[in-house]
Amino acid sequence: MSGIFGAAGVGLAAAASHGSDARLLGTASMMCLVHAPALVALYAVGRRVRTATLAALVIGLGTLVFAGDLLARHFLGSGLFPMAAPTGGTTMILGWLIVAAGAFLRSEG
Repeated sequence: MSGIFGAAGVGLAAAASHGSDARLLGTASMMCLVHAPALVALYAVGRRVRTATLAALVIGLGTLVFAGDLLARHFLGSGLFPMAAPTGGTTMILGWLIVAAGAFLRSEG
């Protein structure tokens, strides 16, 4: 998923630089580009950090919903569903809190 987020982030940044209203595309690009390396890092520490897999899933889902809603608004004129962007954003925050919780939970291995 991190590779897809990375590619989408670069593509969206390019689209934002050539479009008339770059706000939604630029924000979606930023979220994808910020979370792509975070997912790679979570994969890398997956065996040592007990919460890494769950955190990656939650952050990935939140990023998909958040960026997807912004893209739907830009290209379709309406969001994915009511409160989709705040739901995705809250999900990303929860994912980062799960990462933080991993610092306090010992790994089994």
